Amino acid sequence: MTHTPLLAIENLRTYFHTDAGVARAVDGVSLAIAPGETVGLVGESGCGKTVTALSILRLVAPPGRIESGSRIVFEGRDLMELRESDIRRVRGNRIAMIFQEPMTALNPVFTVGDQVAEVARIHDAAPRKAAWQRAVDMLEQVGIPEPGLRARDYPHQLSGGMRQRVMIAMALMMKPALVIADEPTTALDVTIQAQILDLLRGLQKRFGMSLLLITHDMGVVAEMASRVVVMYGGEVVEEAPVARIFSQPQHPYTEGLLAAMPRMGRAQERLTTIPGTVPPPTDWPDGCRFRDRCSYAWEKASEHPALTQVAPGHFARCHLALEPQRRTKAGAARG
Repeated sequence: MTHTPLLAIENLRTYFHTDAGVARAVDGVSLAIAPGETVGLVGESGCGKTVTALSILRLVAPPGRIESGSRIVFEGRDLMELRESDIRRVRGNRIAMIFQEPMTALNPVFTVGDQVAEVARIHDAAPRKAAWQRAVDMLEQVGIPEPGLRARDYPHQLSGGMRQRVMIAMALMMKPALVIADEPTTALDVTIQAQILDLLRGLQKRFGMSLLLITHDMGVVAEMASRVVVMYGGEVVEEAPVARIFSQPQHPYTEGLLAAMPRMGRAQERLTTIPGTVPPPTDWPDGCRFRDRCSYAWEKASEHPALTQVAPGHFARCHLALEPQRRTKAGAARG
């Protein structure tokens, strides 16, 4: 990246110490986001995406904890070194998060206007009346019709799409430098999904913010992101510009995610699936964590692969990166 990163995560390890053992949910993740950039963070459920996001904001609750040696550098400051009172000034102010399910993220006993206005009251010490007006203005900016009336509604009185717009209004109230959107289109129908993505794109352009978009939907990634980080087994397994990920994926897991995408004109074909499931974080396999699901796996998979640069800006955690001829041989054998 040519710019100084807005956010640089180095060797992030977030473990949950449970009676069943240590769950290494995030296990050595490093990534960076430039000012104004959109990065897609993709992978199946259980791969560590949301825990990575919560770790950035230091919102991991016991029995989870961010292990020593982890660094989360934002705007030149290591968030791991900040006192709790200082990190609170960052949350919702310089870094905001749009949570996955707005019905559970919003408080059912307060109006949506009060909840959006609370952001201004906390971070700007805005008087109640001024904060309310700012909330109404922000609800209008995120496309809620009759925002003065809707601000007095409770979450259950709004549709799923409107609730998601309220969550976006809360996230953008302080014009943060970075917004983390955790599955922002989950449980929304296709039409509303498109509207929410268009809204995020427009607001990002207006406010100049960076966006970390967490999703399992490669179609959303193709539409929104400039760069993609693929997670599996608590690790980054591939990272590349979005066009290169779609044209030249280097990790078998990325290949599987792309093959599982539905395609126009192929409605009668069965979707391709990745065999097996993500292993539990208390029991990551030794060596390559994807090896039990990988059609290319050979004896070298018993060794843990390093994240290797395969092209400028393109990295893959796979032994195939160093022995690409294995891919050709495996393909010929299957053919």
